Amino acid sequence: MKDPKGRTTIGFEKHIFICENSRVSGHPRGCCQEKQGNEIKMMFKNEIVKMGLVGKVRANGSACLDFCEQGPTIVIYPEGIWYRIVNPEKDVKDIIREHIIENKIVERCIIKL
Repeated sequence: MKDPKGRTTIGFEKHIFICENSRVSGHPRGCCQEKQGNEIKMMFKNEIVKMGLVGKVRANGSACLDFCEQGPTIVIYPEGIWYRIVNPEKDVKDIIREHIIENKIVERCIIKL
């Protein structure tokens, strides 16, 4: 069967999962949905399009990534690098440019325990 998008390989070079988990208001761990999870996902998607990465990089919303207190959080595969988003405008652009395009870790965004 021919792929409707014309793909010839399965998967992506990089896959970004953005937590959009929602919990009841006032939950002690908080939730990424209340911290702009969906908006951040859309920022990643827009930046992927802007940088010509469609088909190579995919951004998907995710249920709980279990680092709620750090949120909003993302993880990028295949590297398995976990980031927290503090300044969405800057962090999303820097993660796309530095991590996705230049293969460098964005140290200031790394989740620290």
